[in-house]
Amino acid sequence: MLFVVVGLLFLVSGRTVRGQDATGSRFVCNAIPPGAEPGCGYDPTVNRVQSSSPAEDELRITILQLRETILQQKETIVSQQGTIKELNSKLVRCEAAADESPQGKSRGQGSRRKEYGKNTMGDLPRDPGDTIDQLGKTMQSLKGRLENLESLRLPSTNVSAGVVSALSPLPQELRELLRQRLGALESQLLRKVVDLEQEKSQLYNETAAHRRRTESALNSLLERITELEKSNNAFKSPEDFKVSLSLRTNYLFGRIKKSLPEMYAFTVCMWLKSSASPGIGTPFSYGVPGQANEIVLIEWGNNPIELLVNDKVAQLPLSVSDGRWHHICITWTTRDGFWEAYQDGERQGTGDNLAPWHPIKPGGVIILGQEQDIVGGRFDATQAFVGELSQFNMWDRVLRPVDIVGLANCSAYMPGNVVPWIDVNVEVFGGASKAALEICEDRAFDS
Repeated sequence: MLFVVVGLLFLVSGRTVRGQDATGSRFVCNAIPPGAEPGCGYDPTVNRVQSSSPAEDELRITILQLRETILQQKETIVSQQGTIKELNSKLVRCEAAADESPQGKSRGQGSRRKEYGKNTMGDLPRDPGDTIDQLGKTMQSLKGRLENLESLRLPSTNVSAGVVSALSPLPQELRELLRQRLGALESQLLRKVVDLEQEKSQLYNETAAHRRRTESALNSLLERITELEKSNNAFKSPEDFKVSLSLRTNYLFGRIKKSLPEMYAFTVCMWLKSSASPGIGTPFSYGVPGQANEIVLIEWGNNPIELLVNDKVAQLPLSVSDGRWHHICITWTTRDGFWEAYQDGERQGTGDNLAPWHPIKPGGVIILGQEQDIVGGRFDATQAFVGELSQFNMWDRVLRPVDIVGLANCSAYMPGNVVPWIDVNVEVFGGASKAALEICEDRAFDS
């Protein structure tokens, strides 16, 4: 395009010069500086004035840049297929024909300054305002001509050009940007999936743990309900019952299902009622392998009630053979073998040196109503207890006197932490029986 425009300018200039030569006019040629604009009417003085204006120099540089842009556009168009070349040649021929027409000639005979004012590559107007206007017109003209070239190029291409253009690959920068965005979205999606899987696993684990806890609680509740159903066949509560041993034999007895741990102190309390004579017999005994008399409470014959620890004996100042309910408690500690005996909440006597520093051995058998010669058996009928027992509780410590008083006057309920008096913990054999009993009401009735 630039070559065509320059060629047209030279043609018009040549014709003008020839026309003026016909009239006898003279022309003076001046040397053009390297940075000056090509064209006619160059005045070195004017050029020096214009070059002294920074605004016009800036506009001149802008036009040069526009020229470079046009050259680049031309190179881009030329790089296309033969269609662009054919259109360029047609455009050159059309413009040449237009210059040779009468209208073109009349324009060529006009003022040279006016002609070059229409040329987008000619000299710039000397007025800055006109320069800006001319630059805008030049840009619009160039834009229009490029659009015309594109519109002329498209129909000459094959039919599928539009489709190919639409489906042509995206620019490298856009493809890379889209790839990065898709990678980021994919990473976010994967992280979200992993988070969801972790939440699902955590929820499953929590649900499983909660299910196990719930099942355990339900099982415990069912066991407790079963125990209550078994015990409440005759009793209002698991502890409101008594064991009756009505005959002095060697086969009536009760047995505590729980054993004892190793202990360095203990307190044993119970309610008992007996009118047997001579002696009430053995309310309870605890035997372990190697020592059948680990702990024994016995009244045999005309002897007073005795406490045996590791087969060592201490006589207790208790009297309970009047056929009424009595609450008795006995405490012992391995330290110096100190013991205490309570009856109906009052301390009746104390002593020491009863199997001092001897720990109570674990894993033995507790028998109600019989004295053991071997662990769990070989009973002697003369030592059997005759009467009724209730609220047999055992602790692995020495209870305070105030606690013992509360148990005795029915103002406190404190089951043993080692052996509690519960229906399911007591078995009876040989004709012994269990019956409902509210001990405090029955004791009040006896009083």
